[in-house]
Amino acid sequence: MSTLDAALFRANAIAPETAEFNDRLRKLVKSMPGHEASGSLPVPPTEPSERARTLGIVREGGHELTLRVIAPDRPQGVYLHFHGGGFVSGSAEQSDQAFERIAQNTDLACIDVNYRLAPKHPYPAAWDDAESAAMWVIENAQTEFGTDALAIGGVSAGATLAASVLVRLRERLGFTGFQAANLVFGNFDLSMTPSQTLLGADAVPVATETIRACTDAVAPRTKLRRDPDLSPMFADLRDLPAALFTVGTLDPFLDDSLFMHSRWIAAGNTAELAVYPGGTHGFTAFPIPLADQANGRIDAFLGRVGRGLASGAEESRSPDTDS
Repeated sequence: MSTLDAALFRANAIAPETAEFNDRLRKLVKSMPGHEASGSLPVPPTEPSERARTLGIVREGGHELTLRVIAPDRPQGVYLHFHGGGFVSGSAEQSDQAFERIAQNTDLACIDVNYRLAPKHPYPAAWDDAESAAMWVIENAQTEFGTDALAIGGVSAGATLAASVLVRLRERLGFTGFQAANLVFGNFDLSMTPSQTLLGADAVPVATETIRACTDAVAPRTKLRRDPDLSPMFADLRDLPAALFTVGTLDPFLDDSLFMHSRWIAAGNTAELAVYPGGTHGFTAFPIPLADQANGRIDAFLGRVGRGLASGAEESRSPDTDS
């Protein structure tokens, strides 16, 4: 098994174009007064896909849940994805362009979920919606898409939901049928890992105060923040699928991925860790070379689904250094 390369975390590992982008992003964030309190983040504008379609499903209690689907003509598998937004913002539509890329490169049908948002709907609303969406996929993938090969994942808050749903499905239903988990800079410990607090106001684009504002909105009861369902870092992670953890070295959620990757492996699962020098929170959504590198690896990982290769994920690799 390879070890994590210290060189990835040194300042000289950051490519000039990445450093230049980070400077531009820092200036943009500073021009957005009050974003710390609101939890709003600078993200590329949403470009809806013309071939996206929406499905409405009714979950327990009569609440309707909207799914957004982009699928190739003959899907080889289904990828259930949860969008980011700190549990307080975002929508399934923001995943359209990523889904176009993933569908083309992996032949997976891609589904995002318009889960309920805080503060109007605090925990466990989003978690319950995510579970309902997963149940729909499990029950309908074969009928709707002609395949029962399944992957799950998400970015930021969405990665948190994906990890929690996997544990829920195993504990409540005994279901362990997802082949792969694509977990991109997730917040796996809502009680805050050291990296969430150490970067402080210097973290771009998610400062510590922004993280606190989002956490207070979704989990106002501080005593619950280490509940294994809310923060999957504390859950029993046995019998979960092969996972790819993606994170940048300048992401305040760096520790979340480092720690969760280790816990995933310690539970007997297969996992890869991809650490990108100079990557900030959300960097995969921007048109920069570092994002192309990360997204290429994500597509390669997801492309194994449906071909029986997901369980052969390589353990603990960094993107540029294998030992």
